[in-house]
Amino acid sequence: MFRHHETGKEGELLARKFLEKEGYEIITTNWRYGRLELDIIAEKQGVLHIVEVKTLSSTSAGFPEEQVTHKKMDHLTRAADAFLHQYGKSVQLQFDIVSVVLKEGDATYLHIQDIYY
Repeated sequence: MFRHHETGKEGELLARKFLEKEGYEIITTNWRYGRLELDIIAEKQGVLHIVEVKTLSSTSAGFPEEQVTHKKMDHLTRAADAFLHQYGKSVQLQFDIVSVVLKEGDATYLHIQDIYY
C-alpha cells in the first residue's frame, strides 16, 4: 500500500475516534455507491452527518480541508442522496469535514461543520 493510502486510513480511524468522543454515533464508514464513497456517516442529536475526512502529514503545501473541491462536494451530495434513498432515512442532513494533520506521532483536528458549496 502506498504511504498516502496508509496516512488516509490512519486519519479516518482517528477522525472516527474524535467524533465518538464528541458524542457522535457512527452509523457506518467507507460506504460506497458505485465509484463514490462516504468516509463517515454519523448521527448526533437527530442530525445525520456526512463526514469527509482529509489527512496530511504536513501543511507545507496547504491544509487538508483545502482538498475538498466543488467536484468532491458534488460526489458527496450524489452519494448522500443514494444513501438516504437506499436506507429510507428521513432526517436533517449536514455535510462536515474533519481535517487531520499528522506530525511526529501527534494529530491535530479541525472539525468544520455544515459546509456548503
